[in-house]
Amino acid sequence: MLSTELKSQIQGAYSRFLEAKGLKPRYGQRLMIAEIAKVLGTIKADDEGRRDGEPAVVAVEAGTGTGKTVAYSLAAIPTAKAAGKRLVIATATVALQEQIVHKDLPDLMRNSGLSFSFALAKGRGRYLCLSKLDLLLQEGQAQSATAQLFEEEGFRIDVDEQSQKLFGAMIDKLAGNKWDGDRDSWPQELEDGTWSRLTTDHSQCTSRHCPNFQQCAFYKAREGMGKVDVIVTNHDMVLADLALGGGAVLPDPRETLYVFDEGHHLPDKAIGHFAHFTRLRSTADWLEQTAKNLTKLLAQHPLPGDLGRLIEQVPELAREIKIQQQFMFSACEQLADFKPGEDMEGRERPRHRFVGGLVPEHLQELGLELKKGFSRLTDLFTGVAEQLKEAMDGEATIGIASHQAEEWYPLFGSLLARAKGNWELWLAFTAEDPEDSPPMARWLTLAESGALFDIEVNASPILAAETLRRNLWNVAYGALVTSATLTALGTFDRYRMRAGLPKVAVTAVVPSPFHHADAGVLKVPDLKADPREAPAHTAAIIRELPGLVAGSRGTLVLFSSRKQMQEVFDGLERDWRKRVFIQGNLSKQETLNKHKARVDSGEESVLFGLASFAEGVDLPGAYCEHVVIAKIPFAVPDDPVEAALAEWIEARGGNPFMEIAVPDASLRLVQACGRLLRTEADRGTITLLDRRVVTQRYGKAILNALPPFRREIG
Repeated sequence: MLSTELKSQIQGAYSRFLEAKGLKPRYGQRLMIAEIAKVLGTIKADDEGRRDGEPAVVAVEAGTGTGKTVAYSLAAIPTAKAAGKRLVIATATVALQEQIVHKDLPDLMRNSGLSFSFALAKGRGRYLCLSKLDLLLQEGQAQSATAQLFEEEGFRIDVDEQSQKLFGAMIDKLAGNKWDGDRDSWPQELEDGTWSRLTTDHSQCTSRHCPNFQQCAFYKAREGMGKVDVIVTNHDMVLADLALGGGAVLPDPRETLYVFDEGHHLPDKAIGHFAHFTRLRSTADWLEQTAKNLTKLLAQHPLPGDLGRLIEQVPELAREIKIQQQFMFSACEQLADFKPGEDMEGRERPRHRFVGGLVPEHLQELGLELKKGFSRLTDLFTGVAEQLKEAMDGEATIGIASHQAEEWYPLFGSLLARAKGNWELWLAFTAEDPEDSPPMARWLTLAESGALFDIEVNASPILAAETLRRNLWNVAYGALVTSATLTALGTFDRYRMRAGLPKVAVTAVVPSPFHHADAGVLKVPDLKADPREAPAHTAAIIRELPGLVAGSRGTLVLFSSRKQMQEVFDGLERDWRKRVFIQGNLSKQETLNKHKARVDSGEESVLFGLASFAEGVDLPGAYCEHVVIAKIPFAVPDDPVEAALAEWIEARGGNPFMEIAVPDASLRLVQACGRLLRTEADRGTITLLDRRVVTQRYGKAILNALPPFRREIG
């Protein structure tokens, strides 16, 4: 049972918050607070404060307008504090992360009477590395002689005038305490290419040995995190921390209550974290370059002792592996029979997928050789890195001065990271899949590599369920997953399968405050064209669209394929086309801003978009009075991970279409419909140009899973 004290604390905070803001309680929001408190507030702990018994996980689907952030914060903050745990709130997008930190939590503190501290946690890659900036500013001086040996590793030290100005401005702002070294708080947009020269990763960071450690933006931010009650971060950061065993950057999972907002993204993010790839040709070039560079390095610095002995072994080994890489390249090229120039222009790069994840024996053997080679290379670079650490500590004399060890460490760190990445790929590519669990998806892709073509080798888990169960649900003190779309076809089955939710996990759907039947109508007109016959369907959309959306100030038209979107646009009359903004010509934000500006000036505006516009786009009021959906968003069947999952389900006697394709499409359709009503005052129309919801057996289930709009079926 929830303790009386905790219960009254949560209720009191909610009442104060509503009163201060002049709001009425929302039924869905109250229900959500109660569900979270019931699960997370009643966790039994042992004498050491560790969770005792089954995992404590609750999943709540809450529609737009429920006020999810307020609900979970009011329930979870007092609960975490009462249990002596830290609360980690993780989102999938930067936009929501910033909204929570800059708007929602400060608002809650002001109005609820709860007292708590919070901080934003970002990965190292969002922060400036002062040592890199120093190096770029003292361009070309003696210090960079070693770095120039490693040009291809991203240690290129040619700085043009414009960059010189930017780097100078950064140093000035840092010195005047006018910038904290966080990429997101620099006043201008920074290009990825420029930023990548200014930041570092954990393999290259000398941490407390760095002369700039005391001023380091990343470590300063991390220090602030050690003391706060609530940490706001993203799914990637939580997964990266769990991959390192948990508690590396964020608090120990056993001492943490997690909230995963936008939680429907978590399974895909987790798959991405445990997927590996390498490019054969470019890795062979890198091995050759590394062999040359280190031979040169040894000629310039005769190194005594272990350090020299380790580095001396690298060139020969690197060249041996390079030969193996070339054998593998020829074998893959023959097997996949890629034609150079084959559809590189199109969206889809040519692929060869291994059915059932099974790699032919001769590739398996070559892969095992590469795994062995990269394993040895990883060991050598690990040894070098350890030697350099000792030299920086001044613990051992290894034949080089500590300042030189500091300069070399990032260089060898990046070599180590790349060798290890290759080792992990070949490990996953050649591993035997356990009999009763899903196999790895394994495939080859044709890739560009300058004038030549390259072959990319990929291995990826097809379900994140086991990974999340093992590293997250079973370890965490407690967790909440929430989103507007967790169920598919009215159940949590799809999410349970993909996210590996424990059997004991509590699931709940709380109602949206919107009155869908009064606020909107769902129309399914008869276009007399089957969406499976693309040319006829496209022609019908071109014919009907102008009439369908006449009179709406803001319209969003969602397509499942770029090809159809472009063909519809090209087929419309030139004059009508002037009102259309099509995704991909400008950045997403710019496209949305231009659309809003046109609606604000009293003109009609139409947005053409793909999947990324069907989710997370917020266009309240007149900005979106009509959502047109070209067809049921079934996934493109060529995603190798999804194809491997379908194959596995089929092999076990299941029906992949009904178990994966239909629930996934239903979920995407619900997300697309979610673009219409963003506030309780919104009104509008959804038009679905796909009759399969009425004519096919599965269509009824998809139709019934949509929000309860008034229906007009043509």
